[in-house]
Amino acid sequence: MLLSVTINEKSFGDKVLYQDLHFSVQENEKVGLVGRNGTGKTTLFNIVAGDDKDYDGEIILKRGSVLVASRQEHHGHEDKTVLEYIQGDLPEYRKLAHILDTYPKTMGDNTRRMQEYSDALERFSDLGYYQLEDEIEQAFDIYQIDKTKLHSPLGSLSGGQKRMVELMKVQRSRGHIALIDEPTNHMDYIAKDAFVKWLKAAQEAVIVITHDRDVLRCVDRIIEIRDGSAYAFRGNYDDYLRTNKSQVTSQVNEYDITQKRIRNLQEDVIRFQRLKEKSRDPGTIRRFKSQEQKARDDLVRLQSLEKPSFWIDQESASSMNDKMTASYEKYKAQNIRIRTRTKESDSYRLLVQVEKLSLGYGTKPLFEDISFALHESERIRLHGRNGAGKTTLIQSVMAQSRGVAAASKKFAGVVATEKDLKIGLYEQEINPKYLQLTLSNALEQVLMDKDTPSSPQRIKQLLSDYLFNPASDGDMPVERLSGGQKARFQLISMLADDPSVLILDEPTNHLDLPSIEELEHALTAYHGAIIYISHDSYFAAKLGGTTITIGS
Repeated sequence: MLLSVTINEKSFGDKVLYQDLHFSVQENEKVGLVGRNGTGKTTLFNIVAGDDKDYDGEIILKRGSVLVASRQEHHGHEDKTVLEYIQGDLPEYRKLAHILDTYPKTMGDNTRRMQEYSDALERFSDLGYYQLEDEIEQAFDIYQIDKTKLHSPLGSLSGGQKRMVELMKVQRSRGHIALIDEPTNHMDYIAKDAFVKWLKAAQEAVIVITHDRDVLRCVDRIIEIRDGSAYAFRGNYDDYLRTNKSQVTSQVNEYDITQKRIRNLQEDVIRFQRLKEKSRDPGTIRRFKSQEQKARDDLVRLQSLEKPSFWIDQESASSMNDKMTASYEKYKAQNIRIRTRTKESDSYRLLVQVEKLSLGYGTKPLFEDISFALHESERIRLHGRNGAGKTTLIQSVMAQSRGVAAASKKFAGVVATEKDLKIGLYEQEINPKYLQLTLSNALEQVLMDKDTPSSPQRIKQLLSDYLFNPASDGDMPVERLSGGQKARFQLISMLADDPSVLILDEPTNHLDLPSIEELEHALTAYHGAIIYISHDSYFAAKLGGTTITIGS
Protein backbone atom coordinates (compact mmCIF):
# COMPACT_ATOMS: atom_id res chain seq x y z
CA MET A 1 0.00 0.00 0.00
CA LEU A 2 1.35 3.39 -1.03
CA LEU A 3 -1.10 5.74 0.73
CA SER A 4 -3.61 5.30 3.54
CA VAL A 5 -6.11 8.05 4.37
CA THR A 6 -8.15 8.03 7.57
CA ILE A 7 -10.16 11.10 8.52
CA ASN A 8 -12.26 10.61 11.62
CA GLU A 9 -13.68 14.10 11.35
CA LYS A 10 -13.13 17.32 9.42
CA SER A 11 -15.36 20.30 10.18
CA PHE A 12 -15.83 23.92 9.20
CA GLY A 13 -17.53 25.56 12.14
CA ASP A 14 -20.73 23.65 12.81
CA LYS A 15 -20.61 21.87 9.44
CA VAL A 16 -19.10 18.37 9.46
CA LEU A 17 -17.50 17.82 6.05
CA TYR A 18 -16.11 14.30 6.62
CA GLN A 19 -16.79 11.65 9.21
CA ASP A 20 -15.16 8.20 9.25
CA LEU A 21 -13.67 8.66 5.78
CA HIS A 22 -11.19 5.96 4.76
CA PHE A 23 -9.46 4.92 1.55
CA SER A 24 -6.09 3.69 0.34
CA VAL A 25 -4.10 3.82 -2.89
CA GLN A 26 -1.77 1.17 -4.30
CA GLU A 27 1.43 1.75 -6.24
CA ASN A 28 0.89 2.75 -9.89
CA GLU A 29 -2.89 2.86 -9.35
CA LYS A 30 -4.91 5.47 -11.23
CA VAL A 31 -7.81 6.75 -9.13
CA GLY A 32 -10.61 9.11 -10.17
CA LEU A 33 -12.03 11.17 -7.30
CA VAL A 34 -15.64 12.25 -7.89
CA GLY A 35 -18.45 13.76 -5.87
CA ARG A 36 -21.13 16.42 -5.96
CA ASN A 37 -19.98 20.04 -6.01
CA GLY A 38 -19.32 21.13 -2.43
CA THR A 39 -18.48 17.70 -0.99
CA GLY A 40 -14.89 18.81 -0.27
CA LYS A 41 -12.76 17.07 -2.88
CA THR A 42 -10.20 19.88 -3.05
CA THR A 43 -10.15 20.09 0.75
CA LEU A 44 -9.35 16.38 0.81
CA PHE A 45 -6.43 16.97 -1.55
CA ASN A 46 -5.12 19.71 0.74
CA ILE A 47 -5.25 17.30 3.68
CA VAL A 48 -3.46 14.51 1.80
CA ALA A 49 -0.82 16.96 0.54
CA GLY A 50 -0.20 18.20 4.08
CA ASP A 51 -1.42 21.75 3.43
CA ASP A 52 -4.44 21.38 5.76
CA LYS A 53 -3.71 19.91 9.19
CA ASP A 54 -6.94 20.95 10.92
CA TYR A 55 -8.62 17.55 11.11
CA ASP A 56 -8.83 14.44 13.26
CA GLY A 57 -7.23 11.52 11.46
CA GLU A 58 -4.06 10.16 9.93
CA ILE A 59 -2.41 10.25 6.52
CA ILE A 60 0.20 7.52 6.04
CA LEU A 61 2.52 7.59 3.03
CA LYS A 62 4.84 4.66 2.44
CA ARG A 63 8.31 5.41 3.82
CA GLY A 64 10.61 6.97 1.23
CA SER A 65 7.74 7.82 -1.16
CA VAL A 66 7.43 11.22 -2.78
CA LEU A 67 4.02 12.88 -3.12
CA VAL A 68 3.58 15.73 -5.63
CA ALA A 69 0.57 17.99 -6.02
CA SER A 70 -0.49 21.00 -8.02
CA ARG A 71 -0.25 24.25 -6.07
CA GLN A 72 -3.38 26.43 -5.77
CA GLU A 73 -1.66 29.67 -4.77
CA HIS A 74 1.64 31.12 -6.03
CA HIS A 75 2.46 33.80 -3.47
CA GLY A 76 6.22 34.29 -3.27
CA HIS A 77 6.83 32.65 -6.66
CA GLU A 78 5.57 35.41 -8.98
CA ASP A 79 9.02 36.76 -9.89
CA LYS A 80 10.54 33.39 -10.78
CA THR A 81 10.63 32.44 -14.44
CA VAL A 82 8.30 29.60 -15.32
CA LEU A 83 11.28 27.31 -15.92
CA GLU A 84 12.84 28.23 -12.56
CA TYR A 85 9.51 27.66 -10.82
CA ILE A 86 9.04 24.21 -12.32
CA GLN A 87 12.65 23.22 -11.65
CA GLY A 88 12.47 24.44 -8.06
CA ASP A 89 9.40 22.34 -7.30
CA LEU A 90 10.74 19.11 -8.76
CA PRO A 91 11.91 16.52 -6.22
CA GLU A 92 15.73 16.47 -5.91
CA TYR A 93 16.28 18.97 -8.74
CA ARG A 94 17.76 21.79 -6.69
CA LYS A 95 19.97 19.47 -4.63
CA LEU A 96 21.28 17.61 -7.67
CA ALA A 97 21.73 20.79 -9.73
CA HIS A 98 23.71 22.35 -6.87
CA ILE A 99 26.08 19.37 -6.75
CA LEU A 100 26.56 19.36 -10.52
CA ASP A 101 27.18 23.13 -10.62
CA THR A 102 29.52 23.45 -7.64
CA TYR A 103 31.37 20.17 -7.07
CA PRO A 104 33.61 20.33 -10.19
CA LYS A 105 35.17 23.51 -8.76
CA THR A 106 35.53 22.32 -5.17
CA MET A 107 35.80 18.54 -4.92
CA GLY A 108 39.47 18.21 -5.98
CA ASP A 109 40.73 14.73 -5.10
CA ASN A 110 38.13 14.20 -2.35
CA THR A 111 36.98 10.63 -3.00
CA ARG A 112 33.67 11.02 -1.13
CA ARG A 113 32.68 14.16 -3.01
CA MET A 114 33.76 12.61 -6.30
CA GLN A 115 31.40 9.70 -5.60
CA GLU A 116 28.59 12.10 -4.66
CA TYR A 117 29.15 13.94 -7.92
CA SER A 118 29.10 10.70 -9.91
CA ASP A 119 25.91 9.58 -8.15
CA ALA A 120 24.32 12.97 -8.81
CA LEU A 121 25.18 12.74 -12.54
CA GLU A 122 23.51 9.34 -12.77
CA ARG A 123 20.47 10.37 -10.73
CA PHE A 124 20.01 13.60 -12.73
CA SER A 125 20.06 11.54 -15.91
CA ASP A 126 17.71 8.85 -14.53
CA LEU A 127 15.16 11.51 -13.60
CA GLY A 128 15.31 12.93 -17.13
CA TYR A 129 16.33 16.38 -15.94
CA TYR A 130 18.81 16.88 -18.81
CA GLN A 131 15.85 16.84 -21.22
CA LEU A 132 13.61 18.85 -18.91
CA GLU A 133 13.64 22.16 -20.79
CA ASP A 134 13.01 20.46 -24.15
CA GLU A 135 10.13 18.45 -22.64
CA ILE A 136 8.54 21.56 -21.16
CA GLU A 137 8.81 23.39 -24.49
CA GLN A 138 7.00 20.47 -26.13
CA ALA A 139 4.36 20.62 -23.39
CA PHE A 140 3.93 24.34 -24.03
CA ASP A 141 3.07 23.48 -27.64
CA ILE A 142 0.59 20.80 -26.58
CA TYR A 143 -1.09 23.05 -23.99
CA GLN A 144 -0.92 26.05 -26.34
CA ILE A 145 1.19 28.45 -24.30
CA ASP A 146 3.64 30.73 -26.09
CA LYS A 147 7.09 29.16 -25.58
CA THR A 148 8.62 32.58 -24.89
CA LYS A 149 6.69 32.55 -21.61
CA LEU A 150 8.92 29.72 -20.39
CA HIS A 151 11.44 32.40 -19.43
CA SER A 152 8.85 34.99 -18.34
CA PRO A 153 7.85 35.64 -14.71
CA LEU A 154 5.26 33.18 -13.42
CA GLY A 155 3.18 36.14 -12.28
CA SER A 156 2.69 37.26 -15.89
CA LEU A 157 0.70 34.13 -16.78
CA SER A 158 -3.09 33.91 -16.71
CA GLY A 159 -4.88 31.70 -14.20
CA GLY A 160 -5.52 29.04 -16.85
CA GLN A 161 -1.88 29.07 -17.96
CA LYS A 162 -0.73 28.64 -14.35
CA ARG A 163 -2.97 25.57 -14.09
CA MET A 164 -1.27 24.12 -17.15
CA VAL A 165 2.17 24.90 -15.67
CA GLU A 166 1.17 23.06 -12.49
CA LEU A 167 0.13 20.07 -14.59
CA MET A 168 3.45 20.09 -16.49
CA LYS A 169 5.30 20.24 -13.18
CA VAL A 170 3.40 17.29 -11.71
CA GLN A 171 3.81 15.24 -14.87
CA ARG A 172 7.59 15.73 -14.77
CA SER A 173 8.10 15.31 -11.03
CA ARG A 174 8.46 11.54 -11.31
CA GLY A 175 7.29 11.07 -7.76
CA HIS A 176 5.49 8.01 -6.42
CA ILE A 177 2.02 9.55 -6.19
CA ALA A 178 0.54 12.62 -7.90
CA LEU A 179 -2.54 14.65 -6.93
CA ILE A 180 -4.14 16.50 -9.85
CA ASP A 181 -7.25 18.71 -9.60
CA GLU A 182 -9.55 19.04 -12.67
CA PRO A 183 -6.72 18.88 -15.23
CA THR A 184 -8.79 18.84 -18.43
CA ASN A 185 -10.99 21.88 -17.78
CA HIS A 186 -10.41 24.25 -20.72
CA MET A 187 -8.19 21.75 -22.57
CA ASP A 188 -8.87 21.12 -26.23
CA TYR A 189 -9.07 17.60 -27.65
CA ILE A 190 -5.36 17.35 -28.52
CA ALA A 191 -4.20 18.50 -25.09
CA LYS A 192 -6.70 16.19 -23.40
CA ASP A 193 -5.59 13.26 -25.52
CA ALA A 194 -1.99 13.97 -24.48
CA PHE A 195 -2.99 14.03 -20.81
CA VAL A 196 -4.93 10.75 -21.10
CA LYS A 197 -1.93 9.08 -22.78
CA TRP A 198 0.33 10.31 -19.98
CA LEU A 199 -2.14 9.06 -17.35
CA LYS A 200 -2.22 5.58 -18.85
CA ALA A 201 1.57 5.35 -19.14
CA ALA A 202 2.56 7.09 -15.88
CA GLN A 203 4.66 4.99 -13.52
CA GLU A 204 3.44 6.89 -10.46
CA ALA A 205 0.08 6.45 -8.79
CA VAL A 206 -2.32 9.26 -9.66
CA ILE A 207 -5.39 10.60 -7.86
CA VAL A 208 -7.27 12.95 -10.15
CA ILE A 209 -10.29 15.04 -9.21
CA THR A 210 -12.39 15.04 -12.36
CA HIS A 211 -15.87 14.65 -13.77
CA ASP A 212 -14.47 14.31 -17.28
CA ARG A 213 -15.84 10.95 -18.35
CA ASP A 214 -13.14 10.56 -21.01
CA VAL A 215 -10.60 10.60 -18.16
CA LEU A 216 -12.70 8.45 -15.83
CA ARG A 217 -12.91 5.85 -18.59
CA CYS A 218 -9.13 5.32 -18.16
CA VAL A 219 -8.78 4.92 -14.37
CA ASP A 220 -8.39 1.72 -12.34
CA ARG A 221 -10.73 2.76 -9.55
CA ILE A 222 -13.20 5.51 -8.72
CA ILE A 223 -13.60 6.93 -5.22
CA GLU A 224 -16.79 8.88 -4.64
CA ILE A 225 -17.04 11.38 -1.79
CA ARG A 226 -20.60 11.21 -0.58
CA ASP A 227 -22.33 11.97 2.73
CA GLY A 228 -18.99 12.72 4.37
CA SER A 229 -17.46 9.33 3.54
CA ALA A 230 -15.50 7.69 0.71
CA TYR A 231 -17.02 4.90 -1.42
CA ALA A 232 -14.64 2.91 -3.61
CA PHE A 233 -15.63 1.37 -6.97
CA ARG A 234 -13.23 -0.97 -8.73
CA GLY A 235 -12.79 -0.34 -12.44
CA ASN A 236 -13.46 2.63 -14.72
CA TYR A 237 -16.47 4.87 -15.32
CA ASP A 238 -18.61 2.20 -16.97
CA ASP A 239 -17.87 -0.19 -14.09
CA TYR A 240 -18.72 2.57 -11.62
CA LEU A 241 -22.14 3.10 -13.19
CA ARG A 242 -22.98 -0.61 -13.01
CA THR A 243 -21.79 -1.04 -9.43
CA ASN A 244 -23.35 2.22 -8.30
CA LYS A 245 -26.74 1.12 -9.62
CA SER A 246 -26.53 -2.15 -7.70
CA GLN A 247 -25.42 -0.47 -4.47
CA VAL A 248 -27.89 2.39 -4.64
CA THR A 249 -30.90 0.17 -5.39
CA SER A 250 -30.01 -1.89 -2.30
CA GLN A 251 -29.64 1.29 -0.23
CA VAL A 252 -32.93 2.68 -1.52
CA ASN A 253 -34.66 -0.59 -0.60
CA GLU A 254 -33.14 -0.51 2.90
CA TYR A 255 -34.10 3.12 3.36
CA ASP A 256 -37.67 2.40 2.20
CA ILE A 257 -37.92 -0.41 4.75
CA THR A 258 -36.60 1.97 7.44
CA GLN A 259 -39.25 4.57 6.54
CA LYS A 260 -41.99 1.94 6.78
CA ARG A 261 -40.57 0.87 10.15
CA ILE A 262 -40.70 4.51 11.32
CA ARG A 263 -44.35 4.80 10.33
CA ASN A 264 -45.16 1.53 12.15
CA LEU A 265 -43.34 2.71 15.27
CA GLN A 266 -45.24 6.00 15.22
CA GLU A 267 -48.48 4.01 15.15
CA ASP A 268 -47.17 1.72 17.93
CA VAL A 269 -46.41 4.70 20.18
CA ILE A 270 -49.99 5.98 19.82
CA ARG A 271 -51.47 2.48 20.24
CA PHE A 272 -49.46 1.61 23.38
CA GLN A 273 -50.18 5.05 24.84
CA ARG A 274 -53.93 4.56 24.39
CA LEU A 275 -53.82 1.01 25.77
CA LYS A 276 -51.87 2.26 28.79
CA GLU A 277 -54.44 5.00 29.43
CA LYS A 278 -57.37 2.57 29.19
CA SER A 279 -55.81 -0.06 31.48
CA ARG A 280 -56.61 -0.29 35.19
CA ASP A 281 -54.28 -3.12 36.22
CA PRO A 282 -50.87 -1.76 37.41
CA GLY A 283 -48.98 -4.63 35.82
CA THR A 284 -50.71 -4.11 32.47
CA ILE A 285 -50.03 -0.35 32.67
CA ARG A 286 -46.32 -0.99 33.31
CA ARG A 287 -46.16 -3.43 30.37
CA PHE A 288 -47.76 -0.97 27.91
CA LYS A 289 -45.64 1.88 29.27
CA SER A 290 -42.49 -0.21 28.70
CA GLN A 291 -43.60 -1.12 25.18
CA GLU A 292 -44.40 2.55 24.45
CA GLN A 293 -40.98 3.65 25.69
CA LYS A 294 -39.20 0.99 23.63
CA ALA A 295 -41.11 2.11 20.53
CA ARG A 296 -40.19 5.73 21.27
CA ASP A 297 -36.51 4.82 21.72
CA ASP A 298 -36.46 2.86 18.45
CA LEU A 299 -38.25 5.72 16.72
CA VAL A 300 -35.71 8.30 17.93
CA ARG A 301 -32.83 6.07 16.79
CA LEU A 302 -34.26 5.54 13.29
CA GLN A 303 -35.31 9.15 12.84
CA SER A 304 -31.79 10.30 13.74
CA LEU A 305 -30.34 8.42 10.75
CA GLU A 306 -29.56 10.82 7.92
CA LYS A 307 -30.96 10.05 4.49
CA PRO A 308 -28.17 8.89 2.16
CA SER A 309 -27.63 10.71 -1.14
CA PHE A 310 -29.07 8.49 -3.88
CA TRP A 311 -28.06 8.98 -7.51
CA ILE A 312 -28.25 6.53 -10.42
CA ASP A 313 -27.43 7.57 -13.98
CA GLN A 314 -30.51 7.87 -16.17
CA GLU A 315 -29.64 5.00 -18.51
CA SER A 316 -29.19 2.57 -15.60
CA ALA A 317 -32.30 3.91 -13.86
CA SER A 318 -34.39 3.28 -16.99
CA SER A 319 -33.81 -0.48 -16.65
CA MET A 320 -35.20 -0.73 -13.10
CA ASN A 321 -38.59 -2.27 -12.38
CA ASP A 322 -41.58 -0.02 -11.66
CA LYS A 323 -41.52 -0.57 -7.89
CA MET A 324 -37.84 0.31 -7.56
CA THR A 325 -38.24 3.26 -9.94
CA ALA A 326 -41.04 4.64 -7.75
CA SER A 327 -38.92 4.28 -4.60
CA TYR A 328 -35.86 5.83 -6.26
CA GLU A 329 -37.85 8.80 -7.60
CA LYS A 330 -39.23 9.34 -4.10
CA TYR A 331 -35.88 9.35 -2.31
CA LYS A 332 -33.24 10.34 -4.90
CA ALA A 333 -30.87 13.22 -4.22
CA GLN A 334 -31.98 16.63 -5.42
CA ASN A 335 -30.47 17.61 -8.77
CA ILE A 336 -30.48 20.85 -10.69
CA ARG A 337 -33.82 21.49 -12.38
CA ILE A 338 -33.34 22.94 -15.86
CA ARG A 339 -36.43 24.40 -17.49
CA THR A 340 -36.15 24.79 -21.27
CA ARG A 341 -38.59 25.20 -24.13
CA THR A 342 -39.80 21.69 -25.00
CA LYS A 343 -42.82 22.54 -27.15
CA GLU A 344 -42.29 21.29 -30.68
CA SER A 345 -42.65 23.73 -33.54
CA ASP A 346 -43.96 22.94 -37.00
CA SER A 347 -41.68 25.55 -38.56
CA TYR A 348 -38.17 25.02 -39.91
CA ARG A 349 -37.07 28.64 -39.52
CA LEU A 350 -33.58 29.64 -40.54
CA LEU A 351 -32.12 31.22 -37.40
CA VAL A 352 -28.42 31.68 -38.19
CA GLN A 353 -26.64 31.77 -41.56
CA VAL A 354 -22.85 31.81 -41.97
CA GLU A 355 -21.42 31.87 -45.51
CA LYS A 356 -17.75 31.66 -46.54
CA LEU A 357 -16.76 33.49 -43.36
CA SER A 358 -13.19 34.51 -42.53
CA LEU A 359 -12.57 36.21 -39.17
CA GLY A 360 -9.53 37.34 -37.28
CA TYR A 361 -7.62 40.24 -35.78
CA GLY A 362 -5.04 42.59 -37.21
CA THR A 363 -3.90 41.54 -40.67
CA LYS A 364 -4.46 37.78 -40.49
CA PRO A 365 -7.66 35.71 -40.21
CA LEU A 366 -7.94 33.00 -37.58
CA PHE A 367 -9.97 30.87 -39.96
CA GLU A 368 -11.31 31.06 -43.50
CA ASP A 369 -14.27 29.93 -45.61
CA ILE A 370 -16.59 28.65 -42.85
CA SER A 371 -20.22 28.07 -43.87
CA PHE A 372 -23.27 26.61 -42.12
CA ALA A 373 -27.01 27.17 -41.70
CA LEU A 374 -28.79 26.67 -38.38
CA HIS A 375 -32.51 25.97 -38.44
CA GLU A 376 -34.91 25.49 -35.55
CA SER A 377 -34.27 22.25 -33.56
CA GLU A 378 -30.86 21.69 -35.21
CA ARG A 379 -27.53 21.18 -33.42
CA ILE A 380 -24.12 22.33 -34.63
CA ARG A 381 -20.86 21.46 -32.92
CA LEU A 382 -17.89 23.76 -33.46
CA HIS A 383 -14.74 21.64 -33.26
CA GLY A 384 -11.11 22.72 -33.27
CA ARG A 385 -8.07 23.54 -31.20
CA ASN A 386 -8.13 26.26 -28.57
CA GLY A 387 -7.26 29.51 -30.30
CA ALA A 388 -8.55 28.37 -33.69
CA GLY A 389 -11.37 30.93 -33.58
CA LYS A 390 -14.40 29.07 -32.21
CA THR A 391 -15.12 31.69 -29.55
CA THR A 392 -14.45 34.48 -32.09
CA LEU A 393 -17.11 32.96 -34.36
CA ILE A 394 -19.58 32.77 -31.48
CA GLN A 395 -18.93 36.39 -30.56
CA SER A 396 -19.54 37.42 -34.17
CA VAL A 397 -22.92 35.64 -34.20
CA MET A 398 -23.85 37.27 -30.87
CA ALA A 399 -22.83 40.72 -32.14
CA GLN A 400 -24.94 40.27 -35.28
CA SER A 401 -28.00 39.25 -33.26
CA ARG A 402 -27.61 42.36 -31.05
CA GLY A 403 -26.97 44.71 -33.96
CA VAL A 404 -23.53 45.79 -32.73
CA ALA A 405 -20.06 45.60 -34.25
CA ALA A 406 -18.02 42.48 -33.50
CA ALA A 407 -14.60 42.84 -31.86
CA SER A 408 -13.02 40.73 -34.61
CA LYS A 409 -12.29 41.79 -38.17
CA LYS A 410 -14.32 40.26 -41.01
CA PHE A 411 -12.01 39.48 -43.93
CA ALA A 412 -14.74 37.86 -46.04
CA GLY A 413 -18.17 36.28 -45.87
CA VAL A 414 -21.51 36.85 -44.21
CA VAL A 415 -23.03 36.35 -40.74
CA ALA A 416 -26.81 36.72 -40.60
CA THR A 417 -29.38 36.01 -37.90
CA GLU A 418 -33.17 36.12 -37.73
CA LYS A 419 -34.49 39.53 -36.69
CA ASP A 420 -34.90 39.96 -32.91
CA LEU A 421 -33.43 36.51 -32.35
CA LYS A 422 -33.07 35.59 -28.66
CA ILE A 423 -29.80 33.80 -28.01
CA GLY A 424 -28.85 32.28 -24.67
CA LEU A 425 -25.07 32.23 -24.20
CA TYR A 426 -23.15 30.00 -21.81
CA GLU A 427 -19.64 31.41 -21.39
CA GLN A 428 -16.70 29.95 -19.47
CA GLU A 429 -16.23 33.21 -17.54
CA ILE A 430 -18.91 35.22 -15.74
CA ASN A 431 -19.41 38.80 -16.91
CA PRO A 432 -17.30 40.96 -14.52
CA LYS A 433 -20.23 43.28 -13.81
CA TYR A 434 -21.89 40.51 -11.78
CA LEU A 435 -18.88 39.48 -9.70
CA GLN A 436 -19.20 42.13 -6.97
CA LEU A 437 -22.95 41.58 -6.55
CA THR A 438 -24.56 39.12 -4.20
CA LEU A 439 -26.01 36.06 -5.93
CA SER A 440 -29.60 37.26 -5.48
CA ASN A 441 -28.80 40.73 -6.77
CA ALA A 442 -26.85 39.28 -9.69
CA LEU A 443 -29.79 37.08 -10.69
CA GLU A 444 -32.10 40.08 -10.45
CA GLN A 445 -29.71 42.02 -12.69
CA VAL A 446 -29.57 39.14 -15.18
CA LEU A 447 -33.36 39.16 -15.47
CA MET A 448 -33.40 42.95 -15.84
CA ASP A 449 -30.72 42.80 -18.54
CA LYS A 450 -32.87 40.35 -20.48
CA ASP A 451 -36.12 42.34 -19.96
CA THR A 452 -37.57 39.40 -18.07
CA PRO A 453 -40.00 39.76 -15.13
CA SER A 454 -38.32 39.47 -11.75
CA SER A 455 -39.65 39.01 -8.23
CA PRO A 456 -38.27 37.76 -4.89
CA GLN A 457 -40.27 34.57 -5.40
CA ARG A 458 -38.74 33.92 -8.83
CA ILE A 459 -35.22 34.56 -7.50
CA LYS A 460 -35.80 32.05 -4.71
CA GLN A 461 -37.21 29.53 -7.19
CA LEU A 462 -34.15 29.88 -9.43
CA LEU A 463 -31.84 29.46 -6.45
CA SER A 464 -33.67 26.30 -5.40
CA ASP A 465 -33.80 24.89 -8.95
CA TYR A 466 -30.01 25.16 -9.25
CA LEU A 467 -29.18 23.72 -5.80
CA PHE A 468 -28.52 27.00 -4.04
CA ASN A 469 -29.97 27.51 -0.56
CA PRO A 470 -32.53 30.33 -0.97
CA ALA A 471 -32.20 31.23 2.72
CA SER A 472 -28.42 31.64 2.85
CA ASP A 473 -26.71 31.51 -0.55
CA GLY A 474 -28.48 34.57 -1.95
CA ASP A 475 -26.26 36.88 0.11
CA MET A 476 -23.02 35.29 -1.12
CA PRO A 477 -20.89 37.46 -3.44
CA VAL A 478 -20.73 35.94 -6.93
CA GLU A 479 -16.93 36.23 -6.98
CA ARG A 480 -16.76 33.85 -4.02
CA LEU A 481 -18.80 31.09 -5.66
CA SER A 482 -17.06 27.80 -6.39
CA GLY A 483 -16.42 26.69 -9.97
CA GLY A 484 -19.51 24.47 -9.91
CA GLN A 485 -21.69 27.23 -8.46
CA LYS A 486 -20.50 29.69 -11.10
CA ALA A 487 -21.34 27.14 -13.80
CA ARG A 488 -24.88 26.89 -12.43
CA PHE A 489 -25.16 30.68 -12.40
CA GLN A 490 -24.17 30.69 -16.06
CA LEU A 491 -26.91 28.16 -16.86
CA ILE A 492 -29.51 30.37 -15.18
CA SER A 493 -28.29 33.38 -17.15
CA MET A 494 -28.33 31.47 -20.45
CA LEU A 495 -31.94 30.32 -20.07
CA ALA A 496 -33.41 33.38 -18.34
CA ASP A 497 -35.47 34.75 -21.27
CA ASP A 498 -36.54 31.51 -23.01
CA PRO A 499 -34.12 31.85 -25.96
CA SER A 500 -34.65 30.33 -29.40
CA VAL A 501 -30.95 29.52 -29.79
CA LEU A 502 -28.49 28.30 -27.19
CA ILE A 503 -24.75 28.78 -27.60
CA LEU A 504 -22.65 26.78 -25.15
CA ASP A 505 -18.89 27.08 -24.68
CA GLU A 506 -17.58 24.03 -22.75
CA PRO A 507 -20.65 23.82 -20.47
CA THR A 508 -19.59 20.63 -18.65
CA ASN A 509 -16.49 22.23 -17.08
CA HIS A 510 -16.92 22.36 -13.27
CA LEU A 511 -20.28 20.55 -13.23
CA ASP A 512 -20.55 17.29 -11.30
CA LEU A 513 -21.76 14.07 -12.93
CA PRO A 514 -25.48 14.33 -11.98
CA SER A 515 -25.57 17.97 -13.13
CA ILE A 516 -23.87 17.11 -16.43
CA GLU A 517 -26.42 14.39 -17.03
CA GLU A 518 -29.33 16.69 -16.19
CA LEU A 519 -27.92 19.29 -18.59
CA GLU A 520 -27.63 16.66 -21.34
CA HIS A 521 -31.20 15.52 -20.68
CA ALA A 522 -32.56 19.09 -20.83
CA LEU A 523 -30.64 19.94 -23.99
CA THR A 524 -31.78 16.74 -25.68
CA ALA A 525 -35.40 17.71 -24.97
CA TYR A 526 -34.86 21.37 -25.95
CA HIS A 527 -36.67 22.27 -29.19
CA GLY A 528 -34.73 25.40 -30.00
CA ALA A 529 -31.44 25.32 -31.92
CA ILE A 530 -28.04 24.77 -30.31
CA ILE A 531 -24.47 25.71 -31.23
CA TYR A 532 -21.96 24.18 -28.86
CA ILE A 533 -18.25 23.81 -28.22
CA SER A 534 -17.24 20.78 -26.20
CA HIS A 535 -14.26 18.47 -25.99
CA ASP A 536 -16.30 16.06 -23.85
CA SER A 537 -16.89 13.11 -26.18
CA TYR A 538 -19.79 11.80 -24.04
CA PHE A 539 -21.54 15.19 -24.19
CA ALA A 540 -20.95 15.51 -27.95
CA ALA A 541 -22.31 12.00 -28.56
CA LYS A 542 -25.43 12.83 -26.54
CA LEU A 543 -26.19 16.09 -28.35
CA GLY A 544 -25.03 14.99 -31.80
CA GLY A 545 -25.64 17.34 -34.72
CA THR A 546 -23.41 18.56 -37.55
CA THR A 547 -19.73 19.11 -36.78
CA ILE A 548 -18.07 22.23 -38.22
CA THR A 549 -14.28 22.08 -37.99
CA ILE A 550 -12.57 25.39 -37.29
CA GLY A 551 -8.89 25.47 -38.27
CA SER A 552 -6.77 22.52 -39.35
